[in-house]
Amino acid sequence: MVLMSNFRQVDRGTGFLLPPSVDEWLPERHLARFVVEVIDGLDLKAMSASYRGSGSASYHPSMLLGLLIYGYATGVFSSRKLERATYDSVAFRFIAANDHPDHDTIAAFRRRFLREIEGLFVQVLLLAREMGVLKIGTVALDGTKIHANASRHSALSHEHAGKIEAQLKAEVAQLLAKAEAADTADVPDGMSIPEELARREERLEKIAEAKAKIEARAAERFARERAEHEARLAARAARTEATGKKPGGFPPSPPAPGPRPNDQINLTDEDSRIMPMAGGGFEQSYNAQAMVAAGSMLVVAADVTQEPNDKRQLEPMLARTAALPEALGEPITVLADNGYFSEANVNACLAVGIEPLIATGRQPHHPTLDQRFAPETPAPDNPTPVQAMSHRLNTARGKALYGLRKQTPEPVFGIIKSVMGFRQFSLRGLDKVRGEWSLVTTAWNIKRMFALSVQP
Repeated sequence: MVLMSNFRQVDRGTGFLLPPSVDEWLPERHLARFVVEVIDGLDLKAMSASYRGSGSASYHPSMLLGLLIYGYATGVFSSRKLERATYDSVAFRFIAANDHPDHDTIAAFRRRFLREIEGLFVQVLLLAREMGVLKIGTVALDGTKIHANASRHSALSHEHAGKIEAQLKAEVAQLLAKAEAADTADVPDGMSIPEELARREERLEKIAEAKAKIEARAAERFARERAEHEARLAARAARTEATGKKPGGFPPSPPAPGPRPNDQINLTDEDSRIMPMAGGGFEQSYNAQAMVAAGSMLVVAADVTQEPNDKRQLEPMLARTAALPEALGEPITVLADNGYFSEANVNACLAVGIEPLIATGRQPHHPTLDQRFAPETPAPDNPTPVQAMSHRLNTARGKALYGLRKQTPEPVFGIIKSVMGFRQFSLRGLDKVRGEWSLVTTAWNIKRMFALSVQP
């Protein structure tokens, strides 16, 4: 009995009769095509004008930018992996027009044009507005910790730096004593006193630099804390004068100058900080901020800070949002969790004509039936801005608006970290990290615009 087979022929040796077209390699609706279309609509003169135009031909900025945007949108961040993808991935081959820029070229392009990429963030938002997928009305602010390109084990505290410094100085004195001794019989075999001295002197210089930077940070912190302390004392005195009664409790203690024993600096990325993580523990990280438009989930403002908490991040993010072009519209309401709550932050929103809805404390995840359907309390007479906001949060409209917060920035961070896979910065230093976060959020916005454009 003969078994019949009906298989397609596998032939890898026959050449193409006509040159292949990269345009035929992808479906009509594909993220890679959309990335190319978006980049073709951006103004890249700031990038292209910086090339000299002499020597060997350079790769066009639009192609290299497309590789970076699509890479970050799909979880490929390493320049070496991006180079490899131009061989292995049909989508990357399409963006690169079947060319293969090496990893050094890709990495140099990313470092060189970080500032220009930050400027493209706004151009992408304007394009989203033209497409009709972006409306800035209600925005939500949140932050997330992202690992720095450094280990927390590379951190050096001021106290430990002093101990190492004392140890090295003692060893230097010991080596100098050996060098000055007439009898060198006690010098171990293989020890070169000049080499050992040079090694310790180099380490002493690095430790001295690290201590100086820790001390400079401590001086900045002391100046800030002293100003806050004086403001609290002034507020306390004003309350005493207004009420004629001495406030209860002890007056606030003044801050102490100088570095604390546990003040640290990371020797790999000195701009990063050890921060508490959501799941517990501490890691060398940055605090990435994002202002997200409700409904579209597009990031309209982004920044990175070295501070582990969000208390002082609202005003800078409001300033970034206010700097957006008028064509994008203006925010009406800003939503934020209790990490952003302070009287100063409430007043900052009102000063720019934005309604704040900031939680004044932790919100219960599972309110009881009575809590959910409790009747609204009447508005207080002559309320302070904080009291007025607290009352709005307890109204039906306020609860509905604040309910958008959890479904606006949190899913964006979740997709960026878990789907796009961006959990650690590739670059080092605050300025470069800010540029990379702008690249990440731009890639997210384009990815989101593509998803919104194919919805009915």
